[in-house]
Amino acid sequence: MERIISKGIVNSYFNKLNRNLSTDVAIIGGGPSGLIAAYYLSKAGKQVTLFDRKLAPGGGMWGGAMMFNDIIVQEDAIEILDELKINYSKIENGYYVADSVESTSSLIYQAVHHGTTIFNLYSIEDVVFQNNSVAGIVANWSIIHKEGLHVDPLVIMAKCTLDATGHPSEIANIISSKNEIRLATKTGKVIGERSLSVELGEIATVENTKEIFPGLFVSGMAANGVSGSFRMGPIFGGMLNSGKKAAKLILNKLEGKNE
Repeated sequence: MERIISKGIVNSYFNKLNRNLSTDVAIIGGGPSGLIAAYYLSKAGKQVTLFDRKLAPGGGMWGGAMMFNDIIVQEDAIEILDELKINYSKIENGYYVADSVESTSSLIYQAVHHGTTIFNLYSIEDVVFQNNSVAGIVANWSIIHKEGLHVDPLVIMAKCTLDATGHPSEIANIISSKNEIRLATKTGKVIGERSLSVELGEIATVENTKEIFPGLFVSGMAANGVSGSFRMGPIFGGMLNSGKKAAKLILNKLEGKNE
């Protein structure tokens, strides 16, 4: 029995990894915008591979506000909660409250249920840069980075890559700092996140969701960090709408359509 258990896990995992060494979309970061983008892209029939550094994907949505495990979602994103069958209650002025644990677990389940492959405990340390575009990502175990070990990574090729790494905008910072390029921002570089302003931050999150360099898209707080906009706290409608918009933009690119 011991051999059967180990062999089953090893064979299944490496088959899964082998299938995803080349993918349509690599999503870096399993927060709400990354998971929603994965859900819509997988639902559209694309191969989606999501990498998250932590043991449990979900980003900051799990903890709600200061470990009060509830989140706020505004009116214009409620249709996403309805589509994913997430419960919520109306509070006032077009705002709703939902359980953060139910919401996060629902996002993960729906993404995987529709075909997304999630690899947890991975860190993305670089991108593949070919023909002046992002053509894939360079992956290693997150524990390798945590321990500061010198171990070479593996490469996953991708037609499109989504930086959904949240506040650090990690992939955008990597490509900007390592290559003599201009991003689609006012300065051509990662501008950096501004302080909290809920209303402006929610609007900007969706507006800043875009392709910032050929093959590289940004969503969620990474989008605001790249373009120099505000953070917004424990309200998640903008994050959900950002992920949905990112999926649409990437789908259009993969299918050769104009925005």
